[in-house]
Amino acid sequence: MNAAEQARSIELAAAIATAVGLFRQHFPDARPNLAPWRDDDQTRRFAEGTSVDIAFHLPGWSPRWQCRSVLVQLRLAEPLHPRLVGVLISGLTFQGEQWRLATVGSWAVTGRRPPVEAIAAELQKFCRELLAGLECRVNDPAA
Repeated sequence: MNAAEQARSIELAAAIATAVGLFRQHFPDARPNLAPWRDDDQTRRFAEGTSVDIAFHLPGWSPRWQCRSVLVQLRLAEPLHPRLVGVLISGLTFQGEQWRLATVGSWAVTGRRPPVEAIAAELQKFCRELLAGLECRVNDPAA
């Protein structure tokens, strides 16, 4: 679900801001989009209350990235009392998903056209920092 629609609490708004700021620190050329999904009937059928979706658009198609846009999905345990359980990142072109990285298992970047190793390593670093940074804010019941 679009991050712009999910920012209904201070905790989620702070998590979204943290994710955007951290991604921009690692990849300053990427432009954030807090509403990557259209608001239509077909899209609403697939809306998940446990996903906060943020897109980042690159200046153009990048051979290092093998995509033009990156979708970052913050996966939550439940929508009302959010607890971050993972991150899913997908590299997208007009042809669809080219690669994906999930913070489960080996954290490997998989897909038809993965980015170069330096980008994959930086994405993994972003995920580690994001999970560590949000752990105290989103996962702490006292927060």
